Amino acid sequence: MTSAGGGLTVWQTCALSLLVFTGASQFALVGALAAGGNPLTAAAGAFFLGVRNAFYGLRLSQLLALPRAVRPFAAQWVIDETTAVSLAQRDRRGARIGFAVTGLSLYVLWNLTTLLGALGAEAIGDTDAWGLDAAGPAVFLALLAPMLKSTTERAAAALAVLLGLGLLPVLPGGVPVLVAALAAPLALWAEGRRQGRARGETEGEGR
Repeated sequence: MTSAGGGLTVWQTCALSLLVFTGASQFALVGALAAGGNPLTAAAGAFFLGVRNAFYGLRLSQLLALPRAVRPFAAQWVIDETTAVSLAQRDRRGARIGFAVTGLSLYVLWNLTTLLGALGAEAIGDTDAWGLDAAGPAVFLALLAPMLKSTTERAAAALAVLLGLGLLPVLPGGVPVLVAALAAPLALWAEGRRQGRARGETEGEGR
């Protein structure tokens, strides 16, 4: 529904959901396009949000040990949920079953609800008039909030919000999202400096 409200047709929305099976990247892409951003910039933002799945894939490739012919197809289902379910199993057989069942069920339901939402958005007309243009950001925040458990993670999120909102009036649509991605390395650098100082003080006291 959010995608259709951003100007994409029903078939474009469904194709995006079929090919880009990761919610954060989809919301980022649609949000940037809806804001009038350049398609390449929007795609770049979506790509960076999906990079984490590559790290999931490295771990799952060892755990699942799937045949080479199957791996390109299994890669489409490497997301947060399938990784969590697979890693929670006690043996390789259980991990494979968990990965397959979770991936298949989520992929089917995700694309089915995408189709229904897009058709619904087309039927009601102007989604902005219903306030549905805020649905994408709201869902993204709901997914993100439970993950912010440490002080570093909260600091990175807060800095990303400041960068994104602060640069929104002066940069083209989609670019603030890319700049906001710098919040993570900056927060990690600050945390590293803090830990380094703490270790230095501890060693000084020990002497």
